[in-house]
Amino acid sequence: MADVDAARKKAMAAVQAMFDRYKLLAAKRPRNHIDFDREVMDNLRMTNASPDGSVEFELFISPSFSNLNNVMHGGAAGVIFDMATTTALCPLARPDFWEFMGGVTRTLNISYLKAVPINTKVRLSSKVVSVGKQMAMIRGVMTNMDKTITYCTVEHHKVNAPVLPHMRKVRLPWDDEFEREWGLAREKARAAKI
Repeated sequence: MADVDAARKKAMAAVQAMFDRYKLLAAKRPRNHIDFDREVMDNLRMTNASPDGSVEFELFISPSFSNLNNVMHGGAAGVIFDMATTTALCPLARPDFWEFMGGVTRTLNISYLKAVPINTKVRLSSKVVSVGKQMAMIRGVMTNMDKTITYCTVEHHKVNAPVLPHMRKVRLPWDDEFEREWGLAREKARAAKI
C-alpha cells in the first residue's frame, strides 16, 4: 500500500512540475502577452495521477470559455483537452523521452456529445493508451462531476519533440529529483551489463 501511495504522489509531482514550469515560463513573457492556453493552465485542478499515465482534473467552465449560445465553445474544448491529455505523459517521462510539455499535437479528434453549460464544474480524465519514442496516443473524457453525463471525448495523437533550450533553463526542484532518479537508473543499467 505504501508503494502505491508513493507512486501516486510521484506521478502527481511529475504532473505538477509541468504546471509549475509553465507558470514560470509564462511569467517571462511580455507583460501584456496572454497565451491562448493560460486560462486552462491557471484553472485546471489536478485531483489524481497515476504512474501508468493517467490523470484527472476538475475545471470550472467560466464565461471566458463560452460561445454566443452561452455554452462552452468547441474550440475551448480543444485547448482544454490538449493540455489535460498532454499532462498524462508526465509520469512516463524520462530523459529524452517525453520531457516537459510532451511534444506537439499531430491530431486532436474531439467528439462533442452534449453542450457544456457555462458556470459549471467538469471532470477531465486522461489516459495514455500508447507511447513510444516518437509517437503517443492519449484518450480523454470530459464529464459532469459525478460522471453521469459525458460532454465530450478526445483521442489525442502527439509527436515527441525536444525541449527547447530556453525552456530547459527554467529549473524546478522536480528537475533535481528527476535527474537523480534517472541518473541512478542509468548507473544500475550499466552495472547490470558488466
